[in-house]
Amino acid sequence: MKKRYITLTIYLVVIMLPIYWMLNMSLRTNADIMARLVFFPTDITFSNYMKIFTDPSWYNGYINSIIYVVMNTVICLVTALPAAYAFSRYSFIGDKHVFFWLLTNRMSPAAVFLLPFFQLYSTFGLIDTHIAVAMAHCLFNIPLTVWILEGFISGVPIEIDEMAFIDGYKFPRFFFFVFVPLIRSGIGVAAFFCFMFSWVELLFARTLTTTAAKPIAATMTRTVSASGLDWGLLAAAGILTIVPGALVIYFVRNYLAKGFALGRV
Repeated sequence: MKKRYITLTIYLVVIMLPIYWMLNMSLRTNADIMARLVFFPTDITFSNYMKIFTDPSWYNGYINSIIYVVMNTVICLVTALPAAYAFSRYSFIGDKHVFFWLLTNRMSPAAVFLLPFFQLYSTFGLIDTHIAVAMAHCLFNIPLTVWILEGFISGVPIEIDEMAFIDGYKFPRFFFFVFVPLIRSGIGVAAFFCFMFSWVELLFARTLTTTAAKPIAATMTRTVSASGLDWGLLAAAGILTIVPGALVIYFVRNYLAKGFALGRV
């Protein structure tokens, strides 16, 4: 028992050390960071965080990221739910091939699709808009969402559908008020993965935006100046970037556990 706790402690220290070190740097000035190596900061300052919260070019990056992440998650769930239901409940010509083709899109590198997206969005005037990044991320998130939801939907007995129709339910009423609550765990898991991919993705977000919709990940790259990197500011931005992901993980942790149990995560 004691050996297990020691191993767990070592594991947690190794995992948490980079996050702690980033927090350490975020509470110090750049000059202090460059001058000495300290494990516990003595001259703590919140100036890096204050700059992020008061400079529009910084906090707008977080707002832009949240906007297109939410848009992407909503679009993915709205389109993937009926698709996953169809793959699970009906058989049609080429259904297995279409399902496989959807998954191959998720396996392709993002850089492969960058040039077509850039040319199309330039033609339609969508460059530097939130919907451009959200739609680009849909190419990867919708197949994954369909795959996750199809597994959860297949876990619901088809007799529930039949009983609802016998009781006089129309399909829209059955789907939204009976079926969707039954697979809310899967919806939570799918929303989590859509959020995480869209939140951390940089290639599309940086290429398809310039100023108005620039995300925080692209904003962080501008801390490089003639005097070098602003380590404290960059670390503070990194800490604030972790917070939304940690909150999402906290709220969907039970759904993730169920997804692992069903083998679709």
